[in-house]
Amino acid sequence: MAQKIPATVVTGFLGAGKTTLIRHLLDNANGKRIALIINEFGDLGVDGEILKGCGIESCKEEDVVELSNGCICCTVAEDFLPAMQKLIDRPDAPDHIVIETSGLALPQPLVRAFNWPDIRTRVTVDGVIAVVDGPALSEGRFAANEAAVDAQRVADETIDHETPLSELFEDQLACADMVVVNKADLLGGAAAEALTAKLRGEVRAGVSVLHAEMGAVDAAVLLGLGIGAEDDLEGRHEVHHHHHHDDDDDDDHDHEHEHGHDEFESFVVSRPEIADPAAFAEQVAEVIRAHDILRLKGFAAVAGKPMRLTVQAVGPRIDSYFDRPFAVHEPRETRLVVIGQAGLDRLAIEKALVA
Repeated sequence: MAQKIPATVVTGFLGAGKTTLIRHLLDNANGKRIALIINEFGDLGVDGEILKGCGIESCKEEDVVELSNGCICCTVAEDFLPAMQKLIDRPDAPDHIVIETSGLALPQPLVRAFNWPDIRTRVTVDGVIAVVDGPALSEGRFAANEAAVDAQRVADETIDHETPLSELFEDQLACADMVVVNKADLLGGAAAEALTAKLRGEVRAGVSVLHAEMGAVDAAVLLGLGIGAEDDLEGRHEVHHHHHHDDDDDDDHDHEHEHGHDEFESFVVSRPEIADPAAFAEQVAEVIRAHDILRLKGFAAVAGKPMRLTVQAVGPRIDSYFDRPFAVHEPRETRLVVIGQAGLDRLAIEKALVA
């Protein structure tokens, strides 16, 4: 019998650093061919583009699959399983599959899906990685911008809107085989160690808890856990139940997803090259503060620079870095996706970002 392809599930709230961790993993995969399934919401698939732009020989554009039709744990049959089937049916099947869930996707239903007959004999869950925002958690919050997480939750009709974030967090920890406390450099050594020790007391026996800066965790630590999580569902059961759909009522389930993001909108703003990345970051921060934007991410062309600038903002925190050179025929423009609750003043935001 052929060896099963290992798959790693990366979960965690919006802004915890899942994409940053995966980008570091790809940069240090040592030739291992990794395929990615990315579950995000928005008109511009920035998380996928960030990973496609990694420029790594072992991670090609066709190795990145994006799912944007809703919370991955609620669209398993419609989206995830066909995407997985397509990856494993390829003649050049990947060595490892990494699945980045959206901020609110519960890992348990996704792990359960690996018991479906079509993939059970060919893929196994190597491990579930929960990424947490260290500074936010140390301050009693679960995300740098809890308003952004709440907006995602309210937008999805399949999720209990009254459920505290603490319960969603507990469910992510309950399923995790490893917890990465990210942004530890913003905490300081003693605080990072204290938070790590606290989390070790809250997870299942044998679950690793470690801290990281900018998602920098060695590939040898993240991959090859050999857990087989799909065979250990009882040990990682949901502490709370948030999804209230009837699995036998397909029509109602589809209807829920058709209207799932009515209270959560996004749009793309395009502008010419920018002159000064630092000044542009200040401009973006001011626009975010003035218009209660929950998330902003995208790419910028900087005058005189051959590399593309990646820009990501969660709340007031803005990160940027050059990810790859612009292609020969690629337009040198700046494209940003703005995400927030319904009712954003699109014209004012566009005017402010283009100014």
